[in-house]
Amino acid sequence: MMLQIHPSINEAPAKITTDGNVNDERSSGQVNFANTYAIPGSEERNLSLSNMKKANLGVMLGVYLPTIQHILGITMFIRLAWVVGIAGIVDTMILLLLCCLCTLLTSISLSAVATNGIVESGGVYFMISRNLGAEFGSAVGILFYLANTVASSMYLIGGIEVMLLYIFPSLTIGGSDVHFDTGMWGMMSHNYRIYGSILLLLEAIVVAMGVRFVQLLAPVSLFAVIVSILACFAGGIEKAIHHNGQHVCMLNEQLLQSQIFFPHGADLSTLCKRCVKSEDISDDFCNSTTAFFCTHFTASTLTCTNAFPGINAHTFYDNMKRMYMEAGESYPNVAADDVGIEVSQDFRTSFFILIAIYFPAVTGIMTGTNMSGDLKDPQKSIPCGTIAATLTTSAIYYALALLFGASITGPVLRDKYGRSLDSSMIVALLSWPSPWIVIIGTFLSTFGAALQCLCSAPRLLQSIAKDDVIPALAPFSKVTRTNEPFLGLLVTTLIAEFAILLGAVDKIAEILDFFFLMCYAFVNLICALHSLLKVPNWRPRFRYYHWSLSLIGAALCFFIMFASCWQYAVFSILLTFAIYKYVEWKGAKKEWGDGIRGLALSTAQYSLLKVEDKDPHPKNWRPQLLVLVYDTWSKGIIDKRNVNLINLAGQLKAGRGLAIVIALIKGSVWSYADRQKAEEIKESIQQHMFRVHLRGFSKTLLFDENQISGCFTTLFQSIGIGGLKPNTVLMNWPEREEENAIFAVELVEAVANDECIMLAKGITAFLSSSNDRLTGYIDIWWILHDSNLLMLTAFLLKQHKIWRGCKLRIFAIAEIPGKNVELKTMLQKYIYMLRIDATVFIVNDEVNQSDDSLPETSNGQSRNVAAAVMITIKERAFVHNNNKFVENAAGDNNTIQTTTTTTAFIQNSLSSFLKGYLSVYNQGEDDFLDDENWRKSLETIKRLNDVVVRNSKDSQLVLLSLPRPPISKEKILSHYMLYIDLLTLNLQRVLLICGSGKEVVTINS
Repeated sequence: MMLQIHPSINEAPAKITTDGNVNDERSSGQVNFANTYAIPGSEERNLSLSNMKKANLGVMLGVYLPTIQHILGITMFIRLAWVVGIAGIVDTMILLLLCCLCTLLTSISLSAVATNGIVESGGVYFMISRNLGAEFGSAVGILFYLANTVASSMYLIGGIEVMLLYIFPSLTIGGSDVHFDTGMWGMMSHNYRIYGSILLLLEAIVVAMGVRFVQLLAPVSLFAVIVSILACFAGGIEKAIHHNGQHVCMLNEQLLQSQIFFPHGADLSTLCKRCVKSEDISDDFCNSTTAFFCTHFTASTLTCTNAFPGINAHTFYDNMKRMYMEAGESYPNVAADDVGIEVSQDFRTSFFILIAIYFPAVTGIMTGTNMSGDLKDPQKSIPCGTIAATLTTSAIYYALALLFGASITGPVLRDKYGRSLDSSMIVALLSWPSPWIVIIGTFLSTFGAALQCLCSAPRLLQSIAKDDVIPALAPFSKVTRTNEPFLGLLVTTLIAEFAILLGAVDKIAEILDFFFLMCYAFVNLICALHSLLKVPNWRPRFRYYHWSLSLIGAALCFFIMFASCWQYAVFSILLTFAIYKYVEWKGAKKEWGDGIRGLALSTAQYSLLKVEDKDPHPKNWRPQLLVLVYDTWSKGIIDKRNVNLINLAGQLKAGRGLAIVIALIKGSVWSYADRQKAEEIKESIQQHMFRVHLRGFSKTLLFDENQISGCFTTLFQSIGIGGLKPNTVLMNWPEREEENAIFAVELVEAVANDECIMLAKGITAFLSSSNDRLTGYIDIWWILHDSNLLMLTAFLLKQHKIWRGCKLRIFAIAEIPGKNVELKTMLQKYIYMLRIDATVFIVNDEVNQSDDSLPETSNGQSRNVAAAVMITIKERAFVHNNNKFVENAAGDNNTIQTTTTTTAFIQNSLSSFLKGYLSVYNQGEDDFLDDENWRKSLETIKRLNDVVVRNSKDSQLVLLSLPRPPISKEKILSHYMLYIDLLTLNLQRVLLICGSGKEVVTINS
């Protein structure tokens, strides 16, 4: 037997794409994945790349060597030796431990995240956005983009420093004398800015020529770095054997600059012959310095010391101690008397400042992830290559730090710019066979690294723009005919130029740290989040991870940030938060199944399980809205009544309650066209909810004529979950004949399920725009037990900017004029205890006056109706329930007694007005057959309407108690709707509220 499938099932074919999105179209064929080596491009580019063969690189060529090439750079050559001299070997080991541990833990987390699926174009941005959501992904992606951009500036300035100090010092504007003028506005800083800008322009032109040209320099740069490192180790061994290292001159413990003995560029091999207290040297010192320094020179000893004794234990132990100094000091706590003679520090140093300066040297661990498209087996290559590269570079840093500490004397290590050695590069002088190996290797490494960053940054920006989560970045998603992101290159070059204007490697490095650290912290948080949530999709190939390691890695990132410079750390976090809120404000509609939403789901589940499935305590009661709208919503026509009702719900959001908007649609769930219409209406409702800042949910309910009662019964009983479910139904008064039947069912089912009812009449007169403001009065008519609920509703409305300019008035009707003062005093006292600002008015009782004129209502029903409204619950029962809830909310017996007495007095003081009005509610089933009783009830309501209109006709909003609806649909249609029409006649905006007896406004905190 063949299984028959409903024909409409095939009307909505769908396809699930590789990113988890669903497309409503049929497709076939294989899925191709684009080459993703940090070169995200347009769809056309990705399609062309997908047709190309993968490079099928392995661990060594695909991840290990590129990552090492990116990590090892200029900071290692021009700052590591200085860090060892300032911090000492012990502190340097701790410093390297923190930096390398941070990157190692991040590499472990990165390996887990990168092997949990395909990493597409965008590298780390793709990982973070798909795992933490569009908001965090965009924020951290932009920070990572800035990191790459600023890193290119640091590499360029570092390269200029090498060029002007060690390769072509004659090119320095102002001559070699300005090499020491490294202040913010110093001439040497201006040289860095000028030459850095020129070199940046040249590199931008090279990058614009194409990525293939840039990649040619990568092997050259890596080879030069490896040879330079080997030359340093060879030099340490060679100098320990031959003891032929260059000497320096010292005055006691203070290192002297070589320029006082030799002109720049002279041979320093005879320095020891000049480093004696001859008359010439004494005259030079005393004539060109202060008298104090002349005296100090005369009383001190000049010694000629081997600056590079090679690997030996004595030098190693001497360099163990830390030597942190302030700016201008030549020795700890000893200021340099003459900065032109003594070697001194150019800024204050501390352990965490050195971390900030050196940390960029350990970055670059994301390289293998960006190359996943070229890897034969990314699930294997990325973890092995990245972790191996991190361990290798960490070992190299430790080995170099120990080599420098054991091979170079401390004062020379602290000579950052080599002023004691004719402004030579300290590490280069250690190397063997020639210093030029390290100098040229260092320069090539900076040039190549800057090109890599300047090439990858625009493509990262394009990847972010292509996701279309930040509208302002939309222009940067375009590429040229040669598939190059030219606009992205322009803005990247501009930002890099701003960083170059800082004019110093150390200043740029301090800023650069925080961009990388924020990125690393979020990679660790991704791994920890998925591990703790145990989401089913978290199945990384890499198994050697743990959530505790990821949390330690994230904590270490934030610790380094705040310890280095808390101001920059706060700025980075604020920048991330600002981008996050911008994306959220603009509406990030991308759904990537990210961990933040998974965390929200787990948190919501935990919170719901903690909330008991029973009525909340009166002090915690708030309106949880169920908003019912009809299906007159379409793309071409928007029912203003539905829009205004959603606006009204948004104006009640000060209650911070749940809001669910249900669109009632006539149709069949078996019809694809009806389901499509429902989705369109749902999307339209969501847009209006977003526009009025109504946080909640929108749903659609398809029904046919035979299912109305059953649909609403199921809806009211099943809507919500656990303790989080609607308690208040907000609906429009029907203005069309065909809506009356649905309206009657809504009322009957709401009453049967003990829901509070809010009925908006004259909804088209409510404001549609949140930019409008109202001034005037909001009037509350204190009639029944619902008066407290009316006051709470008015209070919530006044918190919104539309109603904030309105004043609150409370009207009560008294039978005996002599008791007006007493009633007003008690009512004012009660309102004061409720902490609501309102003016009380007592209106004399005019309900008992006879009036035979009953006008036609808006529904066209006559006043000669032969039945009355049936109310299922007597008013006394409601008063009793109210007092019971007030007692539960009270904190002590005195408060209970005060509250119940006040409430009882106010209810009893409404005398004949309540008697006349309550007589309508207290009728039995047989009373509805008595035409005389019904007529008297209508006369009472008409006189009440006259009193309300006389006092509140010009008010912006009138809040009235809604008579309890009968449980009979027929009586609602035949009598109740006439009753409400008569009650609200000639009133512009009315909000009628009927409580369930569970709502209480307490006087307690």
